[in-house]
Amino acid sequence: MNQPNSHGATLLDALLAALTRYVILPTPEAANAVVLWIAATHAQPAWAHAPRLVIRAPEKRCGKSRLLDVVEATCHEPFITVNSSSAAVYRSISDDPPTMLVDEADTIFGPKADGNEDLRGLLNAGHQRNRPAKRYDANTHRVESIPTFAMAALAGIGAMPDTIEDRAVVIRMRRRGPGETVSPYRHKRDRPALRQLAAELRAWLRADLAVLERAEPAMPVEDRAADTWEPLVAVADHAGGHWPDDARAAVLALTAEADDNGQTSARVRLLADCRTAFGTDPALPTATLLERLKADPEAPWADYGPTGLTAMKLGVILREYEIRSANIRFTDGTQAKGYQRADFTDAWARYCPTPTPPDAPPHAEIPLFEGGSRPSRPSLVIAGQRGTASDRGTA
Repeated sequence: MNQPNSHGATLLDALLAALTRYVILPTPEAANAVVLWIAATHAQPAWAHAPRLVIRAPEKRCGKSRLLDVVEATCHEPFITVNSSSAAVYRSISDDPPTMLVDEADTIFGPKADGNEDLRGLLNAGHQRNRPAKRYDANTHRVESIPTFAMAALAGIGAMPDTIEDRAVVIRMRRRGPGETVSPYRHKRDRPALRQLAAELRAWLRADLAVLERAEPAMPVEDRAADTWEPLVAVADHAGGHWPDDARAAVLALTAEADDNGQTSARVRLLADCRTAFGTDPALPTATLLERLKADPEAPWADYGPTGLTAMKLGVILREYEIRSANIRFTDGTQAKGYQRADFTDAWARYCPTPTPPDAPPHAEIPLFEGGSRPSRPSLVIAGQRGTASDRGTA
């Protein structure tokens, strides 16, 4: 990348000042992340991924709509999707797409979102290049490829689906506290100056699209988080000044916040809760495992369906991790359909690892059946055994 320039840092500083004039952000890192996301919209042709900006709040009047107003005034070619038809949205996306803005996102993802399947598909697919939607044109008798790649900001109450938040910079808004004040935002009075700032951001970044496209910034995170945040960090590095350090601090703070706020799938939550339910037991009957899972008042399993988590649903989820129930003879002589702790260890290590204290003793193996130490899994399964009547036919 070419040498950072003070002009870019000055523009980002001006955008930060404008943003915090009208909106109280929860943390300085959140404010810096929004600034960098807005700036990144002006260089969309350079990016391999189009990060989403999720603006969420637990209640109304937390400033999410005002934040979306400032984003709209400063981003690249804002396109408001509220009440827009899916066809209009799809046809608006080109090689240099607009920035999609969605307020009241529950109209797309919430329980009353019937009829928005196409728009949900676009927002899910459009995070990465070369993920076009396919449509059959009856007039031409041909299949069309419609581009979906576009940066998008979504505001709403509560969490967005995992498929969105896992690809997003997530800003958790809150109501202003005592003593927190902002300037009122007036569209006719204030928007023109913000649009001028947007034009200056565009001119700065568009002059170096080829440089930005080749950028490979050092990232403090990996995998999908790195894909999502890379355009923002690339903009910060291009600007220089304090922005490279502030960008990486924002990455670490907001990704850690996502982890702390339980941004994991229900499947991974189940894996982690199974580890707690097992404790030190080497094996459990299915019925016992379910009983322990549903006994946790803070876990979702007692209300997972009309009757809570069932043996069949448990089996379906765990099979995704190559964990299957078996007929097991326990050391007390009983037989039941159940699960072995050893079959979970690989999935636990991969999907929900826990730090091991440096002075922790090695885990001791406990025999599961009469006659010696634990062998491989097949010796725990009794060929032809159908289990007890209560477990027959369950996972």
